[in-house]
Formats: sequence, C-alpha cells, structure tokens
Amino acid sequence: MSIWQGAGRRIHMQEVGLRDGLQMEKAFVPTADKIALCNALSDAGLSKIEVTSFTSPTAIPALRDAEIVLREITRRPGTLYTALVPNLRGAERAIESRTDELNLVMSVSATHNLANLRMTREQSFTVLAQVAALAQGAGVAVNVSLSCVFGCPFEGDVPDADVLGWVQRFADLGVSGITLCDTTGMAYPTQVRQVTKAARARWPGVEFTLHFHNTRGMGLANVLAGIDAGASRFDTSLGGLGGCPFAPGASGNVCSEEVVHALALMGYDTGVDLAQLIAAAQRLPALIGHDVSSQIAKAGPRLALHPVPAGFDAIRERALAR
Repeated sequence: MSIWQGAGRRIHMQEVGLRDGLQMEKAFVPTADKIALCNALSDAGLSKIEVTSFTSPTAIPALRDAEIVLREITRRPGTLYTALVPNLRGAERAIESRTDELNLVMSVSATHNLANLRMTREQSFTVLAQVAALAQGAGVAVNVSLSCVFGCPFEGDVPDADVLGWVQRFADLGVSGITLCDTTGMAYPTQVRQVTKAARARWPGVEFTLHFHNTRGMGLANVLAGIDAGASRFDTSLGGLGGCPFAPGASGNVCSEEVVHALALMGYDTGVDLAQLIAAAQRLPALIGHDVSSQIAKAGPRLALHPVPAGFDAIRERALAR
C-alpha cells in the first residue's frame, strides 16, 4: 500500500512534551497547569503520554513535582501513562505513583552515554536490567529508549550492528517496547527506512517506537519514512517543544499537531482530535514564557478559512462593471 494513501491505517501518537519538552524550559510550569495540560492531551485522544521524569529534582528542577502530577492526572481509558526513570530509586517512586509503564534510557553511542548519563554503556545496561527486573516483578510494563540510533553528535554515524546489538540485549530482557531515538536530529529518511525495516524484521514481537527531533527540518519526512517501513508508533511533542543540551541551536522534537494534521490529510487514523490538540498547544506560550515553533498552532489547519478583505463587495462590483 502506498505511503501517500493512509486508507485508515492506525498510527499511534505518543506525546512526550510534558517530559522531553518541559525539562528543557527555564520557566517552571506550575503543577496544576501540568496536570491540566496532561488532562487536555488525554481528552484529545493520545495513545500514550510521557507524563514526567523521576530523576533528581536537583538535576531537572522543572519536573520536581513528578509524584504529584502522576497521581493527580485524570486517566482516560485507552491512554497509557508512562514516566522516564534513570535508576532503581526513580523506578520505585514511579511505581508508587501508579505509572503504567517505565521508560528507560541509554545511548548506543559510548561517548554520548558517558557525557549524558555519566556511565559507560555497560554500567547503564546493568542498572537498567535491574530496573526492568523490578518493574516486571511489579507487573509494570517497560520500554527502553535508545538514544543516538541515527547518529551521535560526537562520534558521527553509529554502526547499525551496534544499534541492533543493543536492541537484542534489551529484547532478551523481555521488555515490551523499544524506542529508536533520533536524539539530536541527525536522521534522514532513507536511513530511517533502513534501520526501521531491519529492526522490525528481526524482532517482530517487539513494539517499536520512533522518536524524531526536527533539528534539521526533516522530522515529518522521517515520520513518513518510518511509516513506509511499517512503523506505527511515534513520539511527538506538543508545540514542537524539546531539544538537546548536546546539539547547540537545535529545535525541539517533531511537533504533535503538525504530524497529526499531515497524517489526517493523507487518510491515516491517529485517533486524535486535532482541534483539541491545537487548543492545548496554544496554551504553551503563556505557560513557558515564549513562543513555540508549531506552525499549525499559529496558522491553524489547512482549511482554517479567513474573512474576505475589507471592501470586497465594492471590489467585486468594480470588477463586474468592467
């Protein structure tokens, strides 16, 4: 089936703006506003929402209210609520706060993992294997997000064999899902298609998600390449929020409302109410203190029509009188 004809195919939209986006913001978004924003995203019909991160409040003060937010949101049947956790203590806090899923993160790049997590890849794997065991014992699902799959800002291209090797190690742990992350916006469509097809062919029982940033303007093109390779789950961020400390000048994640808008026009079923999603995105500037990159939040959807110019009736009459 052609990628250009969605024909009702289901694409699952997984919102990461509340975590991946807000953690990059200088302004602290009040707890009540985070809860209200999450509830609005639930009402819009997102398949999954990454609500927060159970990291040290010193490391990420913007998300220091993780427990309160996760406990007090209104949970919509059909939406999965997940949280990023870096270690056993974070996992314990998240499980106590009733998360549906733990999202674990490490990098397939040795240099990036050391710079970002202050651990070697083997050290990270040891910690995450312990977290996965804890979660599985508690009956909580586990997803692993692998950073720098499509390129490292320090090393350049990461060999596919390395990427697939790390996928294998986590698949062997029995995790339910693996996210292939374009951490600094280095991915390009043919690469995305190649890596995604290889991963899906080798591990048909693993639920793969693709996570793109729009750093070099290829976010939507990469989403389409992923769909062409059979992917049906994508991390996106409300308003295009996000970024990366190791990609100076980088824009944020691929924008939720822009992806939903494009896919709807192409005939895909995202299960998302676009009008509600746009309304949620339009709340962001007041909450974070600056504009967002989303073009849809500014211009509206394709058929958002405008009044005719002032004096149009007179213009028409003069034209007809010629």
